[in-house]
Amino acid sequence: MRLVVVGAAGRMGQMLVKAISATEGVVLAAALERPGSPAIGQDAGVIAGLGPIDVAISDDPLAALLKADGVIDFTAPAATVEMAALAAQARIVHVVGTTGMLDVDLAKLEAAARHAVIVRSGNMSLGVNLLAAMVEKVARTLGADWDIEILEMHHRMKVDAPSGTALLLGEAAAKGREVALAERSVRARFGHTGARQPGDIGFATLRGGTVVGDHSVIFAGPGERIELKHVAEDRGIFARGAVQAALWARERKPGLYSMADVLGF
Repeated sequence: MRLVVVGAAGRMGQMLVKAISATEGVVLAAALERPGSPAIGQDAGVIAGLGPIDVAISDDPLAALLKADGVIDFTAPAATVEMAALAAQARIVHVVGTTGMLDVDLAKLEAAARHAVIVRSGNMSLGVNLLAAMVEKVARTLGADWDIEILEMHHRMKVDAPSGTALLLGEAAAKGREVALAERSVRARFGHTGARQPGDIGFATLRGGTVVGDHSVIFAGPGERIELKHVAEDRGIFARGAVQAALWARERKPGLYSMADVLGF
C-alpha cells in the first residue's frame, strides 16, 4: 500500500515515516510539508533518522496523491479538512489523527467520507481504544450517584485542550450513560462554582515537560473510587496504530470510521 505522510518533518510525521519503513505491506510514496518549510526537498528518511530512502519532502499534495493509496495526517484542523477534500477526489484512504477539530471541521470530514475511506480517532493506540471500551461499560454499569472525571496531561507544546484522547474517553462515558457529552461536559472550574451537578462529566487538563500522554478516568462513588488509566511512553504507538488503520481501511467502502471499527470493538 502506497502511503503519503502529511507533516513529515514534524515529530509525529517522523514517527510515521519510521512506522511505515518497519511495516510489511506498506511503502512511503510521498512526504508532504507546508509551503515554505525548510524541510522541502530534503530526504524524508534522513529527517526521520533512517538514512536516505529516496523520498524528497514536497509541498505539492496533488502530485503526491496521484501515486498514493492512502494518506496519514496528524496536522492541524484546517490542513486536515483540505486534505480530506483531496482524498475524496482521489478516492483514497485518509487516516486522521488530528485533534482540536470543531463541529464545522467534522461536518466537512463527513462530507468527504462520501467518496473517501476516512478513519478518524483522537488516539490511534490499541491501549487507549481498549480503555475507551472499558470506560463505556463501567459508565453504563454504575449508577448516576457515581461522578465521572477525566484527567489528562501532555507536554508543554500541546496547543489544544482537552486533548483529543480525553474527549474520546468523555464520549465513551457519555455513550455508556446514554447522554450527549456536549450537554453534560464541564471543562473549566474557577471561583465559587457551587456543588457538582449529578451526571456531569468533568475534565481537567495539565501541561508540562515532555509528557507524551497520560489519561485517567475516575469514577467517584459513595465511599469508594475506581480509576482507569493509560500512560503513553512512546509516540510510536500512535504511528503504528495509524499505519494499521490505513491497511484495514484499504478494503472498506467510503465512509467515516473510528479506531473502534479498526480494532473490532
